[in-house]
Amino acid sequence: MPTPTTHPLALDPAAQDLLFRQARTADRFTDEPVPDEVVRAVHELVRHGPTAFNQQPLRLLMLRSATSRARLAPHLSRGNREKTLRAPLTALLAVDTRFHQKLPELFPAYPGAAELYAADAELREHSALLNGALQAAYFLIGIRAAGLAAGPMSGFDEKGVEREFFPDGALRALLVVNIGRPAGPPSRPRGPRLPYDEVCTTL
Repeated sequence: MPTPTTHPLALDPAAQDLLFRQARTADRFTDEPVPDEVVRAVHELVRHGPTAFNQQPLRLLMLRSATSRARLAPHLSRGNREKTLRAPLTALLAVDTRFHQKLPELFPAYPGAAELYAADAELREHSALLNGALQAAYFLIGIRAAGLAAGPMSGFDEKGVEREFFPDGALRALLVVNIGRPAGPPSRPRGPRLPYDEVCTTL
């Protein structure tokens, strides 16, 4: 098996397959439940991913009950409704636009960070969305690391979701993710990926 001294990737090939090469987005899941302790373990792992000023704006609302997912369904695009109602667990990912209030605790190395964001609402929202998206990507990889599949969806009415679940206005809806064990093979072949030479430029 390749080692860090003989291969540029330190992660062993089986782990690489689990996280990337063999992992697929799922839209059909078995009835096997996803326990709270699994979600907690995923969070304990991925919370270490970096964000600007350690701001950690991502918030997770776990929709486990049929009732909670029925509240979500009308705000999803038509193609996303049925699979969400059937999934064993759905995570509603949002960003806290008041993340700056926790910066004195989370980033004491820069005492002025909270004031910087408090004074500029546009900067604060942009930063929350950017860093929340980073954390959402970490979360998807963490789901795969737990041996589960994720079905992320951006096809939903953001304002409708926010009125339904985040009425105080502090949280912005970012992504909906169905979670569980996939039921059967993927419904379509994996799409092509751009090669390195099309993506990377060296100056």
